[in-house]
Order: sequence, then C-alpha cells, then structure tokens
Amino acid sequence: MRTPTPTTVDQITAEKTKLSERLARLDADREKIATQLADLETAERVLTRVSKAPPGRRPRSASAAEAKAAITPRGRGRPPRAATVKSAKRNAENLGLGERVLAMATGKTRQELYAACPSDRPNHVGIAVQRHIRAGRIQERDGKLYATSTATEQARATA
Repeated sequence: MRTPTPTTVDQITAEKTKLSERLARLDADREKIATQLADLETAERVLTRVSKAPPGRRPRSASAAEAKAAITPRGRGRPPRAATVKSAKRNAENLGLGERVLAMATGKTRQELYAACPSDRPNHVGIAVQRHIRAGRIQERDGKLYATSTATEQARATA
C-alpha cells in the first residue's frame, strides 16, 4: 500500500479544518435560531393569553360587521356634539375646578383649598393651582395663594 505524500496529507488536513470551522458556524447558527424560536414561542403564548377576548367581543368578519351595522338602528347612543360657543355666564355650581380654585385664591393655603374642594382629588386641585401659578393668575406669598388683579377681573367677567 502506498503512503500518502505530504502534500496530500496537508490537503486533507486543510479540508478537515474547513469542515470543522463550517460545522462550528452551523452549530452557532443553530443555537441562535433555537433561542429566537423559544423567544417567539414565548411571545406567541403571551399574546394568545392577553388577546383572549370574551366570546361576545371577538372580532367578526367584515361581512358580518356590515350586516350588523345595516340592522342596528341609528338612534342609539349619545348624539354627536354640536359645535357650540360656551356661555359667558355660568352658575357658580357649574364652574370647572380651575375656575373654582382661582375664585377661592383669596389668601388661603393649599391645604385650605384642598379642604374647600372635597369632591375633587387633592392632586387635581394641586395641578389646577400650579397651572394658574405658571400662567401668572395666582401668586404665592407667605404660603398663601392670592389671585392676581387681572385674573380676578377675568373671573368676574365670566361669572
């Protein structure tokens, strides 16, 4: 039997090296794809769990939706709002929170304002106060809130 020449052995070694490198790359790609597949399966399970709607809320086909729309009477629900100009004269009971806060800013502390608005959340009252302070309609002196003269005139004009 003939012994292989050194050049043939070198060629075989080079081919083995190429194959092992290629196998290593394929193995790395396989692991990467397996990880991505696991992530996709997890996302699909979560989406399936989250998007489960009650039987009456499941999306219908377009033709079924059109058929139901044709049957449903148009008089149901709240009518669309007409574009109306707000009345300049509003009752004291119909004032919004911002307007009430501005009207009560007559030397009261923030705590007194919170107490004066029991039906409103304290953070909403605080937001209204801050909005008026930033706009220059309320000034804070010695921990008490005072409406500026221009804000008081505007409040009287709208009341």
